[in-house]
Amino acid sequence: MVGHVRSVNRAHLGAALRALRKASGKEAKAVSRSALMSPSKLSKIENAKLVPSATDVERTLTAIGVSDEVKAAYTEAARASATETTAWRLLKRIGVHKGQQAARALEAQMSTLRLFQPALVPGLLQTPEYIRAVLRRHNLSEETLTRTINGRLERQAVLYESTKSLQFVVTETVLRWRIVPPQMMAAQLDRIVSLSRLPQVDIRVVPLAIQQHDIANHAFVVRDDHMVTIETAHAEVVVTDPRDVGLYVDKFDGFAGIALSGDRMRSLLEGIRNDFLREQETG
Repeated sequence: MVGHVRSVNRAHLGAALRALRKASGKEAKAVSRSALMSPSKLSKIENAKLVPSATDVERTLTAIGVSDEVKAAYTEAARASATETTAWRLLKRIGVHKGQQAARALEAQMSTLRLFQPALVPGLLQTPEYIRAVLRRHNLSEETLTRTINGRLERQAVLYESTKSLQFVVTETVLRWRIVPPQMMAAQLDRIVSLSRLPQVDIRVVPLAIQQHDIANHAFVVRDDHMVTIETAHAEVVVTDPRDVGLYVDKFDGFAGIALSGDRMRSLLEGIRNDFLREQETG
């Protein structure tokens, strides 16, 4: 049985747990009690209505009384199932603007957002011109492009919700990467400076001049310390295993700790903005 566990996906994991419990002869109520969960939660897990965490699986299997080998294998399967990957080509087929709607729904439910971005201005901070330039990479129709831009702009309303805590850390490279012409880049930096004065928004910049002790691998978003969304070249990856989420929280905090904030951050942005404006004037 253990040899087949690696192929268990989230749809089959619940059924496998149910089969193991029944084979043990133990009642669901007794297992749920020992696993420190409600009977309804165990029922939802067994019927694939709720995706169990690795901790849920480990506690359930301990309550059932399986061998350490089986427990380790199924716990690892649960951890693997806590990572979802959706290729960009599939999102494009479904509708990129619908991805904006899904993101907005997540942002409406969350209370805390931590976003690290080493390549682009974060979407929530982008100007319309910057958004258009970024999205044009995807060869969208003009109608889809317009709908997606509008969807991203509508998402930005979350910046003004006083009940949220929105934390952004970007590298200095983000501010200098020429996504749009100099004058538009200057306007984009002005936008960031303006938003940084909102009480619920914390924007920090990791300067190029400082000694680094970590690698800015890729962009990621942590929502409420429960879910991480990672953007790769080919797909969007969603991670929910607490151990993996913790790695990203630590990585974010590490960069946030050495980044410039407040007036020092704004001074850096204004200097780069002025460089763009001088370039525009002499170009």
